[in-house]
Amino acid sequence: MKNVYKFAFLGILGATFIYSCVDTTKASNKENPVNAETAVVKPKKPKKKLSEDFKSYWYAGNAEITSYKLEQARYGELRDGTAVLIYVTEPFLPEKQVKADGNNQSNVSVLKLNATKKYLTGIYPYSVMSSTFYPVHDNQHAIKTSLSMQEWCGHVYSQINNRNDFEFTSHSYFETEADQNLNLEKNILENEIWNKIRINPKDLPTGELKIIPSLEFARLRHKPLKAYDATAEVKQVDGLSTYTINYPELERSLAITFTTDFPYSVESWTETFKSGFGPKAKQMTTKATKLKSIKTAYWGQNSNDDMVLRDSLGL
Repeated sequence: MKNVYKFAFLGILGATFIYSCVDTTKASNKENPVNAETAVVKPKKPKKKLSEDFKSYWYAGNAEITSYKLEQARYGELRDGTAVLIYVTEPFLPEKQVKADGNNQSNVSVLKLNATKKYLTGIYPYSVMSSTFYPVHDNQHAIKTSLSMQEWCGHVYSQINNRNDFEFTSHSYFETEADQNLNLEKNILENEIWNKIRINPKDLPTGELKIIPSLEFARLRHKPLKAYDATAEVKQVDGLSTYTINYPELERSLAITFTTDFPYSVESWTETFKSGFGPKAKQMTTKATKLKSIKTAYWGQNSNDDMVLRDSLGL
């Protein structure tokens, strides 16, 4: 997903207690039933039961933050950088498709992933962030996923909303991409795979599939956003599992390695694809390797004194 960079998120402290991102706005991060009368996105499958391990780990009022050493392929060269994955549960409004400000019967409990990357391409920097909001009950596609990317040439933003179809909107400084609005048939989102791993990797899709690649890849390689033929498999070795997706048409593969046992922590990933443009383009592999991981309510740790906490992530 390699979110991946320094990231800033809006968060505030509850009156006298430090809660999760959810509770800073007085919304509960406990699971709430979807109101079928009002929800735009109606689950097509029954809710899957949450394990006690999942509840105790993800509803403890903290986010899980993990830093990675990043080697990012860009313009035919490898760039050193950092990536960060931030997972946290929060209540989500299925109609507005934003984080809920309060308790509501229509709230959907989601596992949110904010994934960031920061690296330099010569004189100028890249900053990339994606956000994916995936129902913890693993019974429908991600409700929303978005991407923002900034570098000195300009900045871009794209988003997929899960309604009757996938509604894709995108804004770019490139003339040929500019402002886009289109509907996509619902298929597996590569962006949501990272959330599914953390909930229940036993239910990861395998075999011959149709998958919509990540918003980041589509943007960096200027590929049309659509579902591509792919194959996926899971292999286990020495307590680690690796989920690999291959896209023949895109000449691309993504391999995510995570602990086989709960909490299914993402340990590393690789992404092989053609980097560069024209005759100088060549197959290269982006790599991300885990540095450190902490669980903390980062949204309340925003004073100058809290900067020392970045040391615990090696940032």
